[in-house]
Amino acid sequence: MSIAGASTGVNAWLPPGPALLFCPADRPDRYAKALDRADVVILDLEDAVAPEDRQAARDALAANPLDPDRVIVRINPPSTGDHRRDLAAIADTDYRVVMVAKAETPESVTATGFQSIALIETPLGAVRANEIADAANCIGLMWGAEDLIAGLGGKSSRFGAGEQRRGTYRDVARHVRASVRLAAAAYGRFAIDAVHLDIGDVDGLAAEVRDAVALGFTATAAIHPSQVETIRSGYRPDADEIAWAREILAAAHDAPGVFSLNGQMIDGPVLRQAESVLARISDAVS
Repeated sequence: MSIAGASTGVNAWLPPGPALLFCPADRPDRYAKALDRADVVILDLEDAVAPEDRQAARDALAANPLDPDRVIVRINPPSTGDHRRDLAAIADTDYRVVMVAKAETPESVTATGFQSIALIETPLGAVRANEIADAANCIGLMWGAEDLIAGLGGKSSRFGAGEQRRGTYRDVARHVRASVRLAAAAYGRFAIDAVHLDIGDVDGLAAEVRDAVALGFTATAAIHPSQVETIRSGYRPDADEIAWAREILAAAHDAPGVFSLNGQMIDGPVLRQAESVLARISDAVS
């Protein structure tokens, strides 16, 4: 199924909710469970699968179909033979959205022939994020910290014990996160925030989700089902936010241009922020 260029049309795929859960593609026994827990399942043919098990994982894709509207298939990097075999296997399924691991050029995205999410997780991919986002069939961007740091010759994407800001991202990782978010917005693509590897650090995940929402990320990826509700809760606006947004948008009907409401100046950017709050009511699946 070739869908190159579809991101410029009305049928471009969007995540139906904010919680995206990775699932090893060689574990079809987990497919349905993962889909039941999350809004979208990322069936992973790359890091989660040993090289010798990848053909079995491809076979499992076809033998255990899921709702294609709620599935992304992460494929191996374009420089590998596995990449070509992954694409051939997906062509025999109803899946239409792929995530290109270690995307580094626009061509690595356009060559898939599918609606594609570019995973920016190498130094070269990071400095080319704008070019990659401009690829015709790129519908979204995600970033990854651990491969990025490995590519830098570093050892940790986050501050550790005994350091200030323990558990938070180091500056280079934060820079790439911001760059990916900006590139996605500049070219009208959605953005997915990276996984939080410390499964037990619920507070840290919640803080990152709050920040992702504030910056306009569409979704956050998870590596464990226990992280899903934290992600959904973070994207779901609370009652005060909803009331604020509705009041502003209602007032805007009677006050074109810039106006004041409850001591706050309301202009175009604030109206768009209010609209984004209300958009998250339906996006944050209960």
